[in-house]
Amino acid sequence: MTLRSFILPVVAGIFLTTGVYAQESKEAAMHRKAAEVIAQMTLDEKISMMMNSTPGVERLGIKPYDWWSEALHGVARNGLATVFPEPIGLGATFNPELIWAIGNAVSDEGRAKFDLARSVNNFSRYTGLTFWAPNINIFRDPRWGRGMETYGEDPYLTGTMGTSYVKGIQGNDPFYLKAGACAKHFAVHSGPESTRHSFNAVPSQKDLYETYLPAFERLVKEAKVEVVMGAYNRVFGDSASGSKFLLTDLLRNTWGFKGHVVSDCGAIDDIYGGHHIAQDAATASAIAIKAGLNLECGTSFLSLKTAIDRGLLTEADIDKALEPLIMTQLKLGILYDDPDCPYYGISPSVIASPSHYALARDAAAESMVLLKNDNILPLRKDIQNVYVTGTAATDTYALMGNYFGISDHYSTYLQAIVSHVSGGTNVNYKPAYTIVPAKDINPGNYATAQAASADYTFMFLGNNGTTEGEESDAISSPSIGDRLSLDLPENQLHFFRQVASLRTPNNKLIVIITGGSPVNLQEIAEVADAIIMAWYPGQEGGDALAELLFGERNFSGRLPITFPISTEALPEFDDYSMKGRTYKYMEGNIMYPFGYGLSYGCANYGDLTLLTRKPKLGDEVQVEIPITNTGNVERTETVQLYVSTPNAGAGAPFSQLAAFERVTLRPGESRTVRFTVTPDQMKEFQEDGNAKLLKGTYKITVGTAAPTQKTEELGEALRSVSFKL
Repeated sequence: MTLRSFILPVVAGIFLTTGVYAQESKEAAMHRKAAEVIAQMTLDEKISMMMNSTPGVERLGIKPYDWWSEALHGVARNGLATVFPEPIGLGATFNPELIWAIGNAVSDEGRAKFDLARSVNNFSRYTGLTFWAPNINIFRDPRWGRGMETYGEDPYLTGTMGTSYVKGIQGNDPFYLKAGACAKHFAVHSGPESTRHSFNAVPSQKDLYETYLPAFERLVKEAKVEVVMGAYNRVFGDSASGSKFLLTDLLRNTWGFKGHVVSDCGAIDDIYGGHHIAQDAATASAIAIKAGLNLECGTSFLSLKTAIDRGLLTEADIDKALEPLIMTQLKLGILYDDPDCPYYGISPSVIASPSHYALARDAAAESMVLLKNDNILPLRKDIQNVYVTGTAATDTYALMGNYFGISDHYSTYLQAIVSHVSGGTNVNYKPAYTIVPAKDINPGNYATAQAASADYTFMFLGNNGTTEGEESDAISSPSIGDRLSLDLPENQLHFFRQVASLRTPNNKLIVIITGGSPVNLQEIAEVADAIIMAWYPGQEGGDALAELLFGERNFSGRLPITFPISTEALPEFDDYSMKGRTYKYMEGNIMYPFGYGLSYGCANYGDLTLLTRKPKLGDEVQVEIPITNTGNVERTETVQLYVSTPNAGAGAPFSQLAAFERVTLRPGESRTVRFTVTPDQMKEFQEDGNAKLLKGTYKITVGTAAPTQKTEELGEALRSVSFKL
């Protein structure tokens, strides 16, 4: 008998026999199995399992596996899949149940695709079940090109949506995972892209614990996220992918994280090449392992044996780092075929299925935000003369965002508009401008006069993945993915101005903004009759928009990020202080506030009532508010609750989101919405990073957007009640 023929049955017995561990919990039994597998590996085999592209261990029956897969808003970079809206659009839905359903659909498709890939021995990148999503960084500055990947600027909204997505991805089995989700990029990471490989983020302790960490803590504690990805940048001088404070002290020891930690791709190279913390790959790899990293996306870990030879690490350190990786594969049921895993055998019919396409359309419709409507929407379908203009109207790339999959069905805006109007409606189209600004913006343009003279002009302006995104991905960005200004490209503004100057009296101008970040809409808002923020809505974006335009659905999207008026009034991009940032700390410079969005019809918010009589320090506080749909169409209200603490505006946020609820009301229907505010949600973060309940006056505001002066100017409903603790 050969050694290989002896070992394989032994290992198979270890993994398929449950009787030996009948008295142990499933998790304890699997930890024992992981230790037994590691004990049989050579040092070289162990090291080979700690980089994203693993060759497997053939003599132990372990197949190759690449840990790097993407599923930001659908299974990505892996062929056919349903393409859902970009996360910034999903954040605009304020609908965690929807986000859970999307996560569940994504992991169903991922499981089916994984099985199909393995059936043809395809072990390549992006075919695995460890999805490096969601991105729960805080969109603290609207110039950041990757802000589109996030759920917005608010830690509570981000944590809520991220938790739902992770739960949808990972399934509900107490031990096994349908797929592994990943909280990234840990931590204090949100641009600029140009310096992410060398930048040192030094936030205050207050900002760290109040803004940058809460969403990660929630995903670890509430969602039991399986993977955490370290960021490229340094935090307090240490690489985020090699920080003992972040990866061990905080993540594992304080929060109780049980999964594995992966570096961002090439981040170990940055430890010596970008940050100059270490002299070479071996030293950098040792720093990362000692800090608590388990897996490298990259190949610097090839030097781990050298690090051991130098005495920087021991083989026991390697064993400790490898164990969580083996455990993840056991939870997925893929280290060896595990008959107890409940997620085998998901039918390939779920991939790009009609039900998933319908879910994508629902999500796209709920994501779009109506910013202005001078009583021209919704439209009748028998309108006479329509002109559609702008490259995004026919560009499928304007639907995708980044980190996207490939669908076999894309609904463009032009296709959808022409399919929704009557057969007797005159519809014409010209792109009018190039998405990349031309050198000469003044040539003759037939689209100008035609757009200005139509009864209804649908003008598509904004960005796509060539002008904003990740480093080296947005090839036309002026700053390696980021935007230097919130203004629209000059050629787009030039076209808009020409049309505006030539408009006939009967022309109605509807502007649709594409992209994943705020733009300066001050000039547009002065002229346009309606403005819609469409984001990157995914494959069903065209039909979703048309259904909204023509009243088949009602707008319910709300802004997950503040739209500033100008770039100039923003803090410096690389300043990680939250002063002057987001609705919580901005004074002025607000075009559209966080949480804002219009719907058809109208609703009345009654008085906000404090139900908790004479609350004391440490008590929960309950409030309720009646809401009535006084219009003639069904509408969904996103009722938002904000807390202002005793030092609001004097070191503490002006207000902070603490709860929200979507309420759908038929015409004439009333409903009372009740909220409970916990003591933790009333705490103020101090300069040392600790959160305290303080004596003093508190204010709870419930309404349709964040309580800012701009919100009041826009006439949005805000109802408040104050009390002392």
